[in-house]
Amino acid sequence: MTPAGQIQRDARTLVRRDPRLASNGIPLGIEVWGGGYGGLVRLILGQLVSIEAADAMWANLTTALGAVTPETIAAADPATLRRCGFTAQKAAYARAIGAAGIDFTALDAAADDESVARLVQLPGIGVWTAECYLVFCLGRRDVFPAGDLALRIGWGEIAGLDGPPTGAALRATAAQWAPHRTAAAYLIWAQYLRVRRRV
Repeated sequence: MTPAGQIQRDARTLVRRDPRLASNGIPLGIEVWGGGYGGLVRLILGQLVSIEAADAMWANLTTALGAVTPETIAAADPATLRRCGFTAQKAAYARAIGAAGIDFTALDAAADDESVARLVQLPGIGVWTAECYLVFCLGRRDVFPAGDLALRIGWGEIAGLDGPPTGAALRATAAQWAPHRTAAAYLIWAQYLRVRRRV
């Protein structure tokens, strides 16, 4: 079974345990991009922008460069990167990570906590980006990016809270959904998007 299929199956299991998470037929949009440098650059591009903007910037980048590798990013001129959505700081992060000589095979094979610990040592990579790498690039099944604003808002709405919980509070709540926390994140994201897009 593919990683996306496993997460979809986990979502069905989780909804039986916690019906509050039911997506009511809303597509979960599970994506697994594959590990490596390109996936990490895609996440850097997506920091602090909407899903739609991040997808558009990634499409522009792959059109402009073809393969997104340390070599193609290093060779790209600043104007090209700006047109693809890079700020000067994000471009610097992407170049620095490309020059770091990361062994992505070892990184991608490491346990969740170890992978996060290694990733946050890189420039421009915080816990949110590291956890999203495990979710979107590797398809790990028990990762919950509790600092994600959409997850915090979405869970606050689902649980009937007065406002979004803190990341720490949401991480504590998410412990009950182990070992299917990735599926829980997708279910909460789906409900968050339904409210805003009137799916």
